[in-house]
Amino acid sequence: MEGVTTTADLVPYDEVLDRYDPVLGLETHVELGTATKLFCGCPTAFGAEPNSQVCPVCLGLPGSLPVTNEKAIEFTVRIGLALNCGIAEWCRFARKNYFYPDMPKNYQVSQYDEPLCVDGYLDVPVPGGETYRVQIERVHLEEDTGKTLHVGGATGRIHGATHSLVDYNRAGIPLVEIVTRPLTGTGKRAAEVARLYVTELRDLLRGLGVSDVRMEQGSLRCDVNVSLMPAGTTELGTRTETKNVNSLRSVERAVRFEVERQGALLDAGQRIVQETRHFHEDSGTTSPGRSKEEAQDYRYFPEPDLVPLAPEPRWVEQIRTTLPEPPSARRARFAEANGFTPLDLEQMANAGVLDLVEQTIAARAAPSKARGWWLSYLVGSANERGVEPADLPITPEQLARISALEDDGTLTNKLARQVVDAVLAGEGDPDTVIEAHGWKVTGEADLVAAVEAAIAAQPDVVDKVRAGNLGALGPLVGAVMKATGGSADATRTRELLQERLVG
Repeated sequence: MEGVTTTADLVPYDEVLDRYDPVLGLETHVELGTATKLFCGCPTAFGAEPNSQVCPVCLGLPGSLPVTNEKAIEFTVRIGLALNCGIAEWCRFARKNYFYPDMPKNYQVSQYDEPLCVDGYLDVPVPGGETYRVQIERVHLEEDTGKTLHVGGATGRIHGATHSLVDYNRAGIPLVEIVTRPLTGTGKRAAEVARLYVTELRDLLRGLGVSDVRMEQGSLRCDVNVSLMPAGTTELGTRTETKNVNSLRSVERAVRFEVERQGALLDAGQRIVQETRHFHEDSGTTSPGRSKEEAQDYRYFPEPDLVPLAPEPRWVEQIRTTLPEPPSARRARFAEANGFTPLDLEQMANAGVLDLVEQTIAARAAPSKARGWWLSYLVGSANERGVEPADLPITPEQLARISALEDDGTLTNKLARQVVDAVLAGEGDPDTVIEAHGWKVTGEADLVAAVEAAIAAQPDVVDKVRAGNLGALGPLVGAVMKATGGSADATRTRELLQERLVG
C-alpha cells in the first residue's frame, strides 16, 4: 500500500490519533559557524564556486591526516551545556562506513558509542501556558557530507535526472547532531510539538552564536522519525525517518503526513516498512528512500588517525559561565521592554516572526508597528508564497524604514503596503521604490488644488454636503484620492473638504 502518498489515500490526522499514540524522534543537524572545516583548514563560506574549498584532507586522499578543530569542540560543548547535558571527560571519533557519491572517503568521521554530550533536555513552551520537556539523548560532533545536484529532471531528485554533479565544498564542515529520546505523550499535538521543539532549539542555537541556523541554506536540517502504537499499549511501532526536512513548517507537515499515511496502512492490516523517506515541499507528502540501516550496518570502529577528546572540566566550566540567557528568559525580557502580552508572544512565536519583530524594533520601528506588519500583512504574504516569513525578500531594516516613512507622513498606510509589495517583488530598497513610482503623500498645496477640483467637478454632491449630508463626502474624497494616485492623506482630505463646504 505504498500508494498511500496522496491526500486521497490518507486517514485524517485526528482520526488516526483517536486510536494510536504517536511516538516521535527528532535528529537535528547543525552546521557550526567555524571559519574552517572540522579536520582541515579549508574555509566554510556558503555559496563558493563548487569544489573550490577542498584539500587532500577533506577529500580523503591517501596519506592525508586530519587535525581536530578546537573551536568546533568548544561550540559543541556550548550546545551540550545549554541543553543541560553531561559533558564527557573522555570520548573519541569513529568511522561510519557507507558508500554514497557525496562521501569522498566512503566513510564519515562521526561519534558512535562515545558522544561528547549526553542526557540533557530542552523545555519547550506550547500554547496554553504548558511546557513540554524534550529529553536529549546525545549531542555529538561529525563531519558533513558533500552535496549532490541531480540535473535534467523536473524535481531535482535522482529519478528522471540525466546526470548528477557533486560539490565537495560542504564535505568536512563541522556538523553537530542533536538526538532526542522518543517523544511520547504528545497526542494530537505531536506535529505542533515537533515544530515548536525545532523552533526553540533554533532560537537557542542562534543565541549561543554557534551557527547561523539558516534552514534554507542547509545549516539546520531535521530528520523526523515517526511511529504509531495502538492506544493504551507501550510497545513501540516501526518507525520511518523523513530525511533533511528544511523548514519549521515542513517539520510539522512531515509529522502530520506520516501519521496519516501510517494510520492508513495499519488500518488496512499492513505493516510499516522501516525506511528513510523524502519530504516533498510542493505537496507536503513523503516518498520512500532506502531501507533504514541499523548501527551494525555501518561497521563503526574507532578513528585511527585522531586522538581521543578529553575536555578539561575547568575549561568546560569556563564555557558554562559564558552562556547567554535561555530563549524563554530573553523572550520575557523582550516582552516587558516592549509592552507585549503573553498572548502577543505566543502569536508571534507560532507565526515564526518573533525574531523578525525583535530585529525590526532594533532597527527603530515602534513595537506595535513591527508586530502588526509581521504578524498580519507579511505572514499573509509568506503563506501565499508557501515560505517561512524569514525567507521573504524583505529585511527588518527595510520594514523599519517603511514604518518610519509612514510615521512621518511621507507615506499613507496604503502607500506603505504598496512599497512593501514592491520590495517583495524585487524592485529594490524602499527609497528606490518610492522614487521610481513617485509614491509620496501629496503636499498641502497639491492636495488643496485636488480638493478644489473635486468640488468644482461634482456640484450635486457639494449641494448634499452643504445640506448636512456628511456621508456624501465619500465620492469627493474618492475623487481626490484618484486624482493623486492614492497618495493623498485621506484624513487631511476630509478635513479640507469640510472646511470648505461646512465651515
